Amino acid sequence: MAEMNELQVLRHSASHVMAQAVKRLFPEVKLAIGPAIDDGFYYDFDTPAPFTAEDLEKIEAEMKKIAKENLKIERFELPRAEALELMKDEPYKVELINELPEGEVISFYKQGEFTDLCAGPHVNYTSKVKAYKLLSATGAYWRGNEKNKMLQRIYATAFLNKEDLAADLERREEAKKRDHNKLGRELELFTTSEVIGQGLPILLPKGARIIQLLQRFVEDEEQKRGWLLTKTPLMAKSDLYKISGHWDHYQDGMFVLGNEETDKEVFALRPMTCPFQYQAYLNRGRSYRDLPMRLNETSTLFRNEASGEMHGLIRVRQFTISEGHLMCTPEQLEDEFKGCLELAIYMLKTLGLYEDVSYRFSQWDPEDREKYIGTPEQWDEAQGIMEKILNHLEIPYKVGVGEAAFYGPKLDIQIKNVFGKEDTLITIQIDQMLAKQFDMEYVDKDGTKKNPYIIHRTSLGCYERTLALLIEKYAGAFPVWLAPVQVKLLPIADRHLDYIYDVKKKLEESGIVRVEIDDRSEKIGYKIREAQLEKVPYMLLVGDKDIEGGTVSIRDRRDGDIGSMSIEEFIAKITEEVKNKVIK
Repeated sequence: MAEMNELQVLRHSASHVMAQAVKRLFPEVKLAIGPAIDDGFYYDFDTPAPFTAEDLEKIEAEMKKIAKENLKIERFELPRAEALELMKDEPYKVELINELPEGEVISFYKQGEFTDLCAGPHVNYTSKVKAYKLLSATGAYWRGNEKNKMLQRIYATAFLNKEDLAADLERREEAKKRDHNKLGRELELFTTSEVIGQGLPILLPKGARIIQLLQRFVEDEEQKRGWLLTKTPLMAKSDLYKISGHWDHYQDGMFVLGNEETDKEVFALRPMTCPFQYQAYLNRGRSYRDLPMRLNETSTLFRNEASGEMHGLIRVRQFTISEGHLMCTPEQLEDEFKGCLELAIYMLKTLGLYEDVSYRFSQWDPEDREKYIGTPEQWDEAQGIMEKILNHLEIPYKVGVGEAAFYGPKLDIQIKNVFGKEDTLITIQIDQMLAKQFDMEYVDKDGTKKNPYIIHRTSLGCYERTLALLIEKYAGAFPVWLAPVQVKLLPIADRHLDYIYDVKKKLEESGIVRVEIDDRSEKIGYKIREAQLEKVPYMLLVGDKDIEGGTVSIRDRRDGDIGSMSIEEFIAKITEEVKNKVIK
């Protein structure tokens, strides 16, 4: 276990104070676990009814009392039998004790009447826990397994002083405003429906337009870099997944159509595109002259995510991804890997996300052999190659043991949402195993047949997840090249409508087509506020003076009124922003 810093120790102690307060107020509750986490702490409880907002207020008040009591926090150890006897009324603690290896130290921490199984460390007195806030209560499966009982988790945070706590709470309020799950619905980018199902969002016209713009951008850029577009089926027989290994190693994450015991053919919706694109490679015999072969696809995929894992557009059951598979010789591997990484970095920089990402070198777990195909020697070789490439490219990565795909190591480009939850945005994987399983070969210069190396990669990752991150990054105020509505035309009076429609026509003829006219009989101030709430980049106002001078009055959503100019000048200005994908 990594050593805790001062703040983590305080938060861990705060979780014990919170658990003590809960036990005082709700004696029937059973205790589970309560660790410190990156942005605070939580504790899981087995309780007959969910905690309410009023309950959280009562718990906070009781925590304040416990802090004032200045209880000494003392550590002690017990032999296994005595530890089990002490925790006999706490079934989750008993389960944890029974799982400890023989000879393991079983330690407890006591504060007043409250004792908890814990490795520590903690502060010395409860009075040290002063600056804290209970944030929310939600359901959480015991040990994160949906087959286990649903517990109630209270999330909270704590700091060493009240000033840091106040700053953090302010940051959290800002995060709530940027939360894509809230803002994306308010801006009518997406919605969900209970009759369709969880994790299956509906992209509304504005959200669908942004996704379309992203897809066109990605596919055009990939074509420039030598990628060849394919379009493959959304499902396949189980036979395909048995060859690839998905049937044995990923079936729980798939939507299977049919039953192998009763049906002649069983199909499954595809969770990834690799085994499908391999069939394009296998279409005819290949030689070293065909390599590298870069196949890309805008792929709709289906994964049976656990209900507790899904969140807005970030984690869903159906999604679309900028997927690609590259077959190459060993000599080409490093350059091609570098090309995939350069493409990903170009995408991130263009979208303004580059400064927000980190890198994880995801490796296999040799202690969990059933999770992977291949031999230890093959894994050592693949990971050694990747480590050499990453070091040579000077990528600042962290290692994630057990995070590899079942067929090979990968570089995961990680990003956090506004609440600090980390997800993978882009992956680049090296695979030296599946080519052999699919009998993918090429004839080398010396006339011998060899299996190509395969690089699995995404250039932008999941489009839905990217949209969610962009909503949060820009608080819904997208760069003009991505904005679902780029220009809002606002006539001050009905007599200005003919001129406004001429302006709209000129904009569209110049390629600025995402333009709307607000021709409602409302005051101009109301129209401006509406357009501002919709986060439209530019508002063009037209009054009598504009018609006389052949101009438009421009309002920037960020800078406000920026004066009048001719429509030709405005077209030149906005066209330049779109062409260069400017981020203000």
